[in-house]
Amino acid sequence: MKILILNGPNLNLIHQRNSEHYGDLTLENINDKIVAEFPDIEFTFIQSNVEGELINYIQSAQQKYAGLVINPGGYAHTSVAIRDALELSKLPKIEVHLSNIANRENFRKISLTASSCNGYISGFHYLSYISAVFTLIKLIQPKK
Repeated sequence: MKILILNGPNLNLIHQRNSEHYGDLTLENINDKIVAEFPDIEFTFIQSNVEGELINYIQSAQQKYAGLVINPGGYAHTSVAIRDALELSKLPKIEVHLSNIANRENFRKISLTASSCNGYISGFHYLSYISAVFTLIKLIQPKK
């Protein structure tokens, strides 16, 4: 099974941001924890600060992957274009956030993109990703 994990702007620098919100791991550390937790899954990890690149990855994901985990970063609150790309994708998809966006500034409390995903997980630092992958696997391979 192949899963795409997309990360948006500034996530390449999360280790420099407020650790209370984002944890103290680098994005590479988070990727390593995901791989260690799910050794039988083939992951592709992408980080981009460019909105159009993220859209291109979402649009092409259906041909290559069984599911998608996305942390759109700040684009979650601003990008109708990413929301529309997610809505068009037929893949199971879960949005994640390292910080608890419901407990942040007002402009961060609304995610335009989450409604185009099967669900979203927020506030558990790197465990948000682990939870999302676990849930995504269950969506892809439901028990009969």
